[in-house]
Amino acid sequence: MTARTSAVVARLGEDFLTEAFGRTHRVLPGADDDLSALMGWDRLGWDDLNDLLARHRLEPPRLRLSADGEVIPQDAYTAPLVTRRSTVWQRLHPAALHDQLTNGATLVIDAIDELHDGVRYLASALEAALRTQVQVNAYASWTGREGFGVHWDDHDVVVVQISGAKRWKVYGPTRVSPMHQDVAEPEVPPEKPVDEFVLTAGDMLYLPRGWWHSVAASEGERSLHLTCGLTTTTGADLLIWLSEKLRTEEIVRADLPRFGTQADKQEFVGALRGLLAKELESGNLIDRYAEHRDATERVRLRPSLPFVSEVAADANVTVEMLTTRHTLASDENGNAVLTAGGETWTFAPAARPLLDRLTGPGRYQLRDLVYGTDLSLTQAASIITELVKGQVVSAGSIW
Repeated sequence: MTARTSAVVARLGEDFLTEAFGRTHRVLPGADDDLSALMGWDRLGWDDLNDLLARHRLEPPRLRLSADGEVIPQDAYTAPLVTRRSTVWQRLHPAALHDQLTNGATLVIDAIDELHDGVRYLASALEAALRTQVQVNAYASWTGREGFGVHWDDHDVVVVQISGAKRWKVYGPTRVSPMHQDVAEPEVPPEKPVDEFVLTAGDMLYLPRGWWHSVAASEGERSLHLTCGLTTTTGADLLIWLSEKLRTEEIVRADLPRFGTQADKQEFVGALRGLLAKELESGNLIDRYAEHRDATERVRLRPSLPFVSEVAADANVTVEMLTTRHTLASDENGNAVLTAGGETWTFAPAARPLLDRLTGPGRYQLRDLVYGTDLSLTQAASIITELVKGQVVSAGSIW
């Protein structure tokens, strides 16, 4: 477990997975200094937000403003700019943006983990700790006006308060475990909240999916927080995976006996029932599915320029693992077996020390990866090249 993942686990609490996860909300008081443990030296701040807005052409819904549950039209805070090639893009208009925020709008940046290293490391630590995909959105507000009204999310969230204060009202669920594509909508929210509290910098909150809540900047104080959305892993997902897995069976691939006798139909259904029963009674079905999810996690892709064909055998090349739920094991011959991003690689035993370091957090120089091993820089660069081609590792510029 990495230091940052350990920090996330420590903040969530030892009994989080058994007592709170998927069951009830939990407020996790903290301090401003705790943010450095979660994001490292690259903590998100107001200047970072200014730079992101100034340097990126963020279009709705990636960047949006919301007030009272309604999205504010883009032209209320942007101005059209025609380029030399006659294309038009909406350039952010700072004065108009400030006016909207002063009047109570909430600023939202989706997937800010793709734009900021510190937030990306926080997301990766959560992914490693909770074994699921995470997307982080940033929310900034300046008034007591609610940006989204009373609402619920179809995924669990971990909220991290970055700056200022945010007042939360939590009402609880009216439909247990709602899904993105559900068969029914939750009923109207309860009239009275079950909890009300203020998060300040360093505090965290866990909220299960389906729990009604409303949020506003406390006492009109400016607020910046991150909402880390956790991808759900449901029984429906398990059944979909199982149906794909069972396609190796002839009976699953066969046509339904729609025009056969009743006996033909019962025989067909009975054969399917037998296959399903065997899997459901295996005792390790959920564990196997969890391993599959880890092995096929979505990778935060990153190019490896300037190394478009192979990674240079230079001690100063920087290297970073792009997956968080990879596995590294040894086979019966002592070879190192790495599974990441849906692929598996087998390397000679001498590569194991390099891979042990590489699969840790952060970026490394090639010199660090070969230190104390029996590998040359050329051999190490060859290993990294294979993993770059598999899109689970990124190699960077020479320092």
